[in-house]
Amino acid sequence: MYSIIKNVLFRFDPELDHRVVEFCLRHIAPLPIVSDWMASQFCYLDEALGVEVEGLKFANPVGLAAGFDKNATMIEGLSLMGFGFVELGSITLTPQSGNPKPRIFRFVQEESLQNAMGFNNDGSRMIAQRIAKLYPYRNPLVINLGKNKDATDALKNYEENLKVFKELGDAYVFNISSPNTPNLRDLQNEQFVKELFVMAREHTQKPLFVKICPDNAIDATLRVCESALSGGASGIIATNTTTDYSLLQNPKEIGGISGKALRNKSREVFYEISKEFFGKATLISSGGIFDGEEAYSRIKMGASLVEIYSALIFEGPSVCKRVNKDLQILLRADGFKNISEAIGVDIK
Repeated sequence: MYSIIKNVLFRFDPELDHRVVEFCLRHIAPLPIVSDWMASQFCYLDEALGVEVEGLKFANPVGLAAGFDKNATMIEGLSLMGFGFVELGSITLTPQSGNPKPRIFRFVQEESLQNAMGFNNDGSRMIAQRIAKLYPYRNPLVINLGKNKDATDALKNYEENLKVFKELGDAYVFNISSPNTPNLRDLQNEQFVKELFVMAREHTQKPLFVKICPDNAIDATLRVCESALSGGASGIIATNTTTDYSLLQNPKEIGGISGKALRNKSREVFYEISKEFFGKATLISSGGIFDGEEAYSRIKMGASLVEIYSALIFEGPSVCKRVNKDLQILLRADGFKNISEAIGVDIK
């Protein structure tokens, strides 16, 4: 059915489609009859998929990456689609309208997206009010924190942003790797990253993550990760979108690429990070994951959790259920009783 719906949706602007989906997940999905139906259709429950990471319990290891629910308006609806957790944001301290439109593009044949959104969101205070109505929530809520475009003191901007959410999230991600805010990736250096996490640890003992881009030289990436961990980071999310436009046949010259075009690049970067830091930090893999086989390979490569985004757009609302169902089959075939037993077996 989704293939039919997709053919209709893809005739329209991606941001219009997103607003339609947001309306449905925000206002219709939580209705009692609808929520029961969605849970029966899209949730896959199996104790073998339950995992504890950084003291947080996840019903399954498949989460939704940041960028889809920027304003924390769809938490209940997305949970009914089977996600083990949702990464909300990216959220900036003050509201932002983002970059000029058009700023998101579909590449249907390549099952990829290219976005130049620019952290468009309602700002931390309004979003915090929404989260406060639900928190604590049945699934872990991960808050992705971005920097305001016009902020002159990046460290202070991140600090004030974190302070708004320190009682309203289960874990936090510092986004210093989006290609859509001018000079943001310049912050992906050893000195700033260490200062960032030292500052964050002064405010919270909850799990803290850095999200890494896939485009830097691997030696530089590993040094940044090491600096983050020495400053107090709990782990690393790899990777964000890429600006390697050679991965698409007819790319735009703005924004970052996600989806299947990113898969190999993201996997390679994650593997190098895992070789260096598995067992020393919690690792989360994101980038081009569309099915259970790819998710399982990242888990065996060292990922405690995985995230999808573009797969939801191209595969539809049942994608999380399919990934989890495939994970359970693959676990059983390898003789594992729980997903935690498979984490890092290809690295160990």
